[in-house]
Amino acid sequence: MYKDLKDKVVVITGASSGIGKAMAEAFGSEQCKVVINYNSSKDKAEDVAAIVKKNGGDAITVQGDVSVEEDVVNIIQTAIDNFGGLDIMINNAGYEKATPSVEMSAEAFNNVMHINLTGAFVGSREACKHFIETGKQGNIINISSVHDVIPWPNYVNYASSKGGMKLMMETMSMEFAPKGIRINNISPGAIVTEHTKEKFSDDKTREETERMIPMGIIGEPHQVANVATFLASENASYITGETIYVDGGMTKYPSFMGGKG
Repeated sequence: MYKDLKDKVVVITGASSGIGKAMAEAFGSEQCKVVINYNSSKDKAEDVAAIVKKNGGDAITVQGDVSVEEDVVNIIQTAIDNFGGLDIMINNAGYEKATPSVEMSAEAFNNVMHINLTGAFVGSREACKHFIETGKQGNIINISSVHDVIPWPNYVNYASSKGGMKLMMETMSMEFAPKGIRINNISPGAIVTEHTKEKFSDDKTREETERMIPMGIIGEPHQVANVATFLASENASYITGETIYVDGGMTKYPSFMGGKG
């Protein structure tokens, strides 16, 4: 679909399942060289790598905890060592767990911040270092969430991390735009993945969620992946510092749909 993506080197953190997996498969179909990061699911990561190769791309897997700075540095170095460089960095790995704010320890708050925000910062920083050193007009995509603008009770650490990611991206996009480095966010809404399938299989939960979405349907991982390949391509060459919401309209105040104006 995007001929300019062929042979580009793509790093995707948290790519052994869910949205990360869908993006790896999509970039494989674009004949990219994909570095699939995983934390604990090596077998699942290898399965994704096999699909990437079947789709026409190339792939390797690399273990790493994105909350550990040295691991993120190693993930990018693995791409350079194995594929000769880096073109597209996708900070996708994330974590969430419901906890009332008054019961949340500082450790639990910081843990999510380290994974979701600091990990994305280190990935972006290291990618920018490589792009500048090689004179490459590279591309960074962060997978955020609709909760970068929608408050989420009992998830204060998650919402804070995603809100921080939005301004982090906007700030870095301004800093590196003069060098031709593009940085954008994709913010998904409700998406059916391996992690949310059980939750959305409950009829009540699914119906409650669908009422929050003007389109009335819950999204699929490939719909996020489609936006990622677009943003990475030359078709999006004049887009930087932007957040694209893949949410069926969830951020558009759906409760007003039943109003009379």
